[in-house]
Amino acid sequence: MTINTSTDTLGQEQNVGTSASDSPSTRALVIRSCVLLALILPIVLLAHDLAIVTDYGIAASGAPIAVGGVLIAIIVFTPESITAVKAAMNNEMQRAVNLCLGAFVSTAGLTVPAVLIIGLITGKQVVMGISNADTTLFIITAAVSMLTFNGQRTSPIQGYLHLTVFAVFGLLLFYP
Repeated sequence: MTINTSTDTLGQEQNVGTSASDSPSTRALVIRSCVLLALILPIVLLAHDLAIVTDYGIAASGAPIAVGGVLIAIIVFTPESITAVKAAMNNEMQRAVNLCLGAFVSTAGLTVPAVLIIGLITGKQVVMGISNADTTLFIITAAVSMLTFNGQRTSPIQGYLHLTVFAVFGLLLFYP
C-alpha cells in the first residue's frame, strides 16, 4: 500500500491520495460474490426439504402450525444468541445488546418485507398468523423494551420481565 503525503505550512504531513491497491479489485469482488452464492445455494435447496420434514413432525405430534415458525426462528437466531450470551458472560453488554438487536432487525426489517414482496410478485396470499393475543404481547414486549433500553442501567428484574413475556408467548403458542 502506498500513501502519498505532503507537508502543510505547519510541517505536518497530510494524506493527499492513496494508491489503487487500497480498494478491493473487481476480480476479488466477483470471486467473493461467487463463493457467497455457492455457500448459500445448498442452504436454500435444503430449506425446502427441511420444511417438509418439519411440517410432517409438527402434524404427527399434533403441535400447532405456529411451532414451525418458532423452530425456524430458533434456527435463525441461534448463532447470534450464542455469541450474545458469551458477550454477556464476559460483561460486554453493549456487544450483547447490539448482537440481539441486529438479529432482530435483520429478521423483522429484511425477511418479513422480502416474504411480503415475494407474495405480491407471485400473487400468493401471505398469512402472518398474528392473533389479538400476539398483538398484545408484541405491544407489551415493545413497552418493556423501551423501558429497558431507555434507562441508564438495566436490572435483572427487567430481564426477568422479558423472560416472563416470552414464557407467556410459549404458553399461548400451545394453549391459545
